[in-house]
Formats: sequence, C-alpha cells, structure tokens
Amino acid sequence: MIQMDKDEFFLKRIRELANISYQRDIVTFSDFLTLNEQNIVNSQNFRALGVTAESFGGYENAERQMIAFHPDALVFPWEYPIDCLKVEPKAVKFSEPVSHRDYLGAILNLGVDRSVVGDILVQEKAAWFFCLRRMTDFFLENLCRVRHTSIVITKIEDPGELPSPKLEPVNGTCSSVRLDALIALAFQASRSSMVAFIEGGLVFVNGRVITSNGYEPKEGDIISVRGKGRFLYEGVSRQTKKGRYSVRILRYV
Repeated sequence: MIQMDKDEFFLKRIRELANISYQRDIVTFSDFLTLNEQNIVNSQNFRALGVTAESFGGYENAERQMIAFHPDALVFPWEYPIDCLKVEPKAVKFSEPVSHRDYLGAILNLGVDRSVVGDILVQEKAAWFFCLRRMTDFFLENLCRVRHTSIVITKIEDPGELPSPKLEPVNGTCSSVRLDALIALAFQASRSSMVAFIEGGLVFVNGRVITSNGYEPKEGDIISVRGKGRFLYEGVSRQTKKGRYSVRILRYV
C-alpha cells in the first residue's frame, strides 16, 4: 500500500510536469529517475496530453535518467540541465581506495536528495558524477572529502572529457535467448535463481520492467538487474553443434 501511494504520488507529479509543458509551451524536466520510476513514465501515453517525453542521463545508456517533456510543436532548441563533475584526490600518493558507495555516501552526507544526482562512474583514482545544473555550485563549494581523502572537484566543460563506461565481455553459451538464460549467464548464476528477480519486478530492459522469464531481448538492449548490475546484450554470434547459442554480452563494471 505504501509503495502504491508513493507510485501514485510520483505519477501525479510527472503528469503535472507534462501539463505545464503543454499549457505554457515550454520544456519541463524531472529530477534523475530510478529504473522503477522510468518504467512508470514509459507506461504512460503522454502523446494524449499533447507532449513528447524524452530521457537522458548525461551520457549514452545512463541508468539514472531525467525525463524532458516538450510540446509536439516546439521549435526552439533546448538542452538537459545536467552537469558532470569530476572528483580527484588532492594528493594521489596519500589517497585511499574508494568505491562507488563511498562517493555516493560523501555526496548524500551533504544533505541532498538522491534524485539530484545521476550515475557515478568510478575509474581508478577518479570519479565522475552527473547532477542537476542547479546543484553544481553547491557541490563545487561543499564536496571536499570522500571518506578520509581530501578531494578536488571540477566541472567538466568539454564533453570529450567524459569517461566511457567500462564494459567487460562475458563468454558462454545458453540453451535459449530467453531473459532468464541471459541474466544467468551475465551474472554467472543458475537460471532458477534468476526467476525471483524477474518475477519480483527487479529486471528492466531499456528502462521497462519485464516480469516474463520467456521474454527474448533484442540486440542492443540494456538489461538491468536490481542488486546485480547491468549488461548490454549484443546478440547471438553462432549456434553450436549441440544447438546451444553462443551469445555476446558486455557487462558494466
């Protein structure tokens, strides 16, 4: 009941953004949305309200994304109010190993809501995170430390400086290209153990929740499993003599 009320409140707020966009002939934006929230948005027909809904998270295939509503007849250019901030230790020599959780903890300890921050990309001694533009100055002024490490934070001005997510190839075969078989291969688990994730609404394909074990993803789909991670399904490379499928999977790390 609590989750239903929460989802209904969220949908009401999203519909208000869509209505404002149509009535004022402007572009309106949500905060960064979770996969479940994106699924709720994707299940709605905003065309009926006279607007188009588009999503973006600061880089291609971002997990947490912002929704933009704009009138179908809109003619002026617009951009998402998203900035990317880079976090580096002041002294690399004396820095400690820090994880995605450490960076997120440092950000949330400033008293901000999770919805103002998008994905966090961690690579070696640095991290990049996406945030609402209205929060940029706050983070530049107040984010000074991650765990025990003093950091330097800068705004990325050149899109060419954005890091590419790390993708790790996963090799193997499966008896079919059903959703349960693919996620079992991607996360090195049994198909039976993945059923609970699928039926529990924890598996998303391109931001839409899928609860059917027999669903067959398409080439290029991004598949996310809550609590496990996500991967890119590239398709079938060949079929073995025993009739199994050799599939191409790239897992985000």
